[in-house]
Amino acid sequence: MSQTYHEQIDYKNTMKLRELQKELPAFADDFFRAMEIKKATNTRRNYAYDLSTFFYFLRTTNSYFRDKDLRTLPVSILDNLQPVDIEEYLSFLTYYEKDGQIYQNHEEGKARKLATLNTFFGYFHKKEMIQKNAPSVVDVPRVKEKNIIRLDANEVAQLIDNIESGEKLTKQQKVWHERNKARDLAIVVTLLGTGVRVTELVGLDLSDLDFDNGAMRVIRKGGNEDIVYFGEETEEMLRNYLDERMKMTPAPGHENALFISQNNTRITVRSVERLVKKYASTATVKKITPHKLRSTYGTALYQETGDIYLVADVLGHKNVNTTRKHYAAMKEENKRKAANIVQLREKE
Repeated sequence: MSQTYHEQIDYKNTMKLRELQKELPAFADDFFRAMEIKKATNTRRNYAYDLSTFFYFLRTTNSYFRDKDLRTLPVSILDNLQPVDIEEYLSFLTYYEKDGQIYQNHEEGKARKLATLNTFFGYFHKKEMIQKNAPSVVDVPRVKEKNIIRLDANEVAQLIDNIESGEKLTKQQKVWHERNKARDLAIVVTLLGTGVRVTELVGLDLSDLDFDNGAMRVIRKGGNEDIVYFGEETEEMLRNYLDERMKMTPAPGHENALFISQNNTRITVRSVERLVKKYASTATVKKITPHKLRSTYGTALYQETGDIYLVADVLGHKNVNTTRKHYAAMKEENKRKAANIVQLREKE
């Protein structure tokens, strides 16, 4: 029985998670079992990566753990760790070497890894298997607020024009441009016209499109199904691409995929990132990714409606505060601009 794209991703994540768990203390298995009903496979896999890094830190910096078999460690060892140990771990994360490779974490990465520890310790503390949750009293690294990088209306128009014409592409890029133009236009315009995540886009199947209702079915983060609506411009590009798509012969296992790569397989996230970067560089000096196209859509929608709840719903944000954090500052920006709109006296 063939698996859907999302089932394949879940399978890969599950296999990787099991591999990582073999290198962690056996008591961690209880934690991951409990998380199965609450967290997606991608989140659980990331937890495992973070915990592997934490126990690597303990083994390389703490003499108690150096010669211990991690699998046999009791859960009570978590009670031996003090908040200062967690703070040392955050400092360690700035730069560290493992297997001959240098790793670096900025404040955002440190904050995420601290959150993983808080969840991990918190699970055993709630179950009364340990006496305290050391990470819970450690200050969260301050993450700098980033300005939303997005395309303005002129840049959006220029981007689409350049994909259609192939202008400003190198000779090597133009070789594949004509063959992939309809697909690339459909991908970029869908990202710009719906705000879907790149993972949601590459997971689209032919059967997910509903032209009668101007809608598509997507699988959101966490595995939830949602309906996303698209406008006439997006529909036109999708229909143009489908004329070519129906003539293709995808590789076995990829017959249902909407967007097909040059290898006749489902297009990957990395491939979409590369093509967005390629075309965006012809229209702007900004570093544009698929997520920045999502931000462009969210910004335009908020500017047109001023409805933060609508933007959150359309973008698939579970928490409106996530949306407000990114877009509410625009309201203040517009208010500042309004201060100079009304003139009390004509300037001479």
